[in-house]
Amino acid sequence: MSKKTVAPKESNRYLSSKESSLFKELLSLYEAKQLKKGLKAADQILKKYPEHGETLCMKGLVLVHMGRREEGIELVRKGIRMDLTSHIVWHVFGLIQKGEKKYEDALKSYTQALRFDKENMNLLRDVAQLQTQLRLYDSLVETRYMLLRLRPTARQNWIALAVAYHLSGNLAEATKVLVEYEKTLKNVPHYDVEHSETLLYHVRVLEELEQYTEALALLDVSAKDRAIVDKTAIMEIRARLLSKLRSAEAEHAWKVLIEHNPECYDYYKGYMSNQGLNLDENPSEALVILREFSRQLPKANVPRRLSLSLASNEEFQALAQPYLLSGLKKGIPSLFVDVKSLYVDHAKLRSLQDIAESIRKDTTPDPSSAPSSTSTEPTTYLWSLYFLAQHYSYLSEYSKAMELLDLAIAHTPTLPELYTCRARTLKRAGDFFGASCAMEDARLLDGQDRFLNTKSAKYRMRAGLIDEASTLLGLFTKKDAPSPGADLEEMQSLFYLLEEGDAHQRAGRLNLALKKYTAVQRVFDDYEDDQYDFHGYSLRKFTINVYLNMLDWEDHLRSHPSYIKAALAASRIYVDVFDDPKLASNNVDGGGTDAEKKAKKKAKKAQKEKEDAAKKAAATAPTTSTNEDKGLDVPYKDDDPDGMKLLSSPEPLTLAAKLLQPLTTLAPNNIDVWISIYDVAIRRGKHLQAVQALARARALNPEHPELHVRIIHAKLSASTIPEPIPSPSGPVFTETLDKILPEDISLATFNSQYLQNHSTSAKAVLAAAQASRMMGTPLQEVEDLIFTALRDEVLLDIKTALEISGFLKKIKSLRVDELHKALDAKFIMSTAFKTPEELAKIREAVLTTNASSGNDRPDNDTMPVENETELGRVEAGGSA
Repeated sequence: MSKKTVAPKESNRYLSSKESSLFKELLSLYEAKQLKKGLKAADQILKKYPEHGETLCMKGLVLVHMGRREEGIELVRKGIRMDLTSHIVWHVFGLIQKGEKKYEDALKSYTQALRFDKENMNLLRDVAQLQTQLRLYDSLVETRYMLLRLRPTARQNWIALAVAYHLSGNLAEATKVLVEYEKTLKNVPHYDVEHSETLLYHVRVLEELEQYTEALALLDVSAKDRAIVDKTAIMEIRARLLSKLRSAEAEHAWKVLIEHNPECYDYYKGYMSNQGLNLDENPSEALVILREFSRQLPKANVPRRLSLSLASNEEFQALAQPYLLSGLKKGIPSLFVDVKSLYVDHAKLRSLQDIAESIRKDTTPDPSSAPSSTSTEPTTYLWSLYFLAQHYSYLSEYSKAMELLDLAIAHTPTLPELYTCRARTLKRAGDFFGASCAMEDARLLDGQDRFLNTKSAKYRMRAGLIDEASTLLGLFTKKDAPSPGADLEEMQSLFYLLEEGDAHQRAGRLNLALKKYTAVQRVFDDYEDDQYDFHGYSLRKFTINVYLNMLDWEDHLRSHPSYIKAALAASRIYVDVFDDPKLASNNVDGGGTDAEKKAKKKAKKAQKEKEDAAKKAAATAPTTSTNEDKGLDVPYKDDDPDGMKLLSSPEPLTLAAKLLQPLTTLAPNNIDVWISIYDVAIRRGKHLQAVQALARARALNPEHPELHVRIIHAKLSASTIPEPIPSPSGPVFTETLDKILPEDISLATFNSQYLQNHSTSAKAVLAAAQASRMMGTPLQEVEDLIFTALRDEVLLDIKTALEISGFLKKIKSLRVDELHKALDAKFIMSTAFKTPEELAKIREAVLTTNASSGNDRPDNDTMPVENETELGRVEAGGSA
């Protein structure tokens, strides 16, 4: 009887030659994604060596790829316990953790693997990518240096080391690496894109080192040798370097750029800067230069537009008249958006209004004369009406804007822009239902236009017609998606998530609002995770400059307005729930009307049936499907469809603080951010953080109404602290708060002085009322104070009026109906303050109109190609 070979007890890594070959085959099968065969090979090895750690880990990895995640991870953990000194088991565990987005844990696993295999190229590359993802640039330099030492013939290793030095701030070493790399190159062909990108990167590093002469020399030599392909980049960098060197050639270089692209603002600003001119400080000299450019480039729009920003008085009038007339003759829809920034100067505003009115008067068609087929006056008249309607709508003169739009629609009833302007005007006036109907009229003029479809859905949400908006959005989303909203969320449509979140919040459905705001946060998390693959890809493809720009963009990712808006809205909900836990229990059924609740139950039942059917189909699927690679990344699983877990979180303030934390550095000039940080910090007992937030907000705008309320809140909170705040936080808190509001000024005096100083501001009246209520002022006095906002001399807009109404409801005032009646009389065009019965009738009328218009899905085969990406235009163009 032959003696059986047994693995030593001290090692579970021993395999016989047959199983060792089988294990190598397992690795190859995994690399080739032949999962079913790989699983079979692993089972063969484990049949003889059931405690072989590396095979257990590889089998677990294969199972994870096949979608059997829990089973696979358990096997990986078991494999690690069986062989703690194998680099393979730690590498596999790192792969699993990386798929779960646990980058710090994955890096620890990879570092552990490197302890047992220090020169493994695959491990080192993965470690370098994780270090870049985590911004551990000093460690990245060491890893990249090791990779270069192991394989100096690989070009990307040289570039990767230079980039690592660059990211760590050591530009001198980055330059040395690039010089040494370029010495190794031989027989580089002309127009080699990868080499071109490397040279441009080398020039960039030299420029950042302020070695302008060397950078210019390298650029000129490379351009002459046709080593750099991008001609525009050559011209831009050359002009910039010549300016920094104060060379006489710089002026010519900027002129060449302007002739190359006369519609680029940066080129004109670069030319002015080279001449030593600041557009704000030297407007007269800059105007002379811009006038010369306008003469040389008569078709260029930029020098004429820049001139409008610099000119004043009669000179502005002379320049603005032909500019507006040209835009109106050409029928440029965005003309008003183009000149709107000039409205900060009241004189320019009046001048533009007079010019537009004059053009309108001069082009008004004479009904007694026959129209000429060659005349441009009818279209000029139409676009002048459109421009003026936008103008008066912007100035809150809604009746005048509507009159002009009626004239324009009577003239040309088929122009969608007229109806979108009507919708915007009605929205600003407070008639959200009328705005929705107007935007629907625009949509019906071109049913295949995704932009108009999206805008109509957006306005329906603002009118509270969420289900109807979802139906409309479904015209252009996937037919097989669970819902239009699910498809839009998958497409990371920020405008949709924010608008629906706002709509739910206005309706009091805080759970669903919080769900949408959290989805926005998840979109930005995805953006952050998506950069991982580019750490390797960009270096392989030598797209270095774009890659560095991307890293900088990712570092400032959460400064995006959509994230800021979602974070602030979500944090306010968390604060409200903390102050009043009943809000969470009131939303336990999801909120909404009885019809909405029934529809929600029906949708849940349908979703459950769909999931059961999917599970049944998966169970009866053919075995060949086990070879499908489902990837390592953990798919997002929504186990809180109604957002109730979010709303009922035991630590709402912790979640709010996590949302706001990135904004302390990325949005330091946003006063709303600091006010929200104060709201969260003071409730968490972080008194020092709270008072610092108040100080930052006060530095930005000491008269801000919300800040006024928070200062009084902070003083009241400080007086109710049961025990003194321990040092060193306590003295700093007290000292800073006393600087903001000295002890010798009473809260009542502070509040009355603020109200006197801002007696014509409705927001200030609201802030004073909120502060009074906080100080225990009787309800009747607070109500009387609120009603002073209705006086004629007080500037009151729809948004503030709605906030005042919300405040009265919050303090359970019995005069809400009286306020609504007064506001309804004050805002004649608004429907926001109608009685519930009147609103129900208006809503029913809108729903009837929408139903009769029809929402048939457009034929995608006949959809114009140019509209394929129109769904995102609303986000790029901003809120309308």
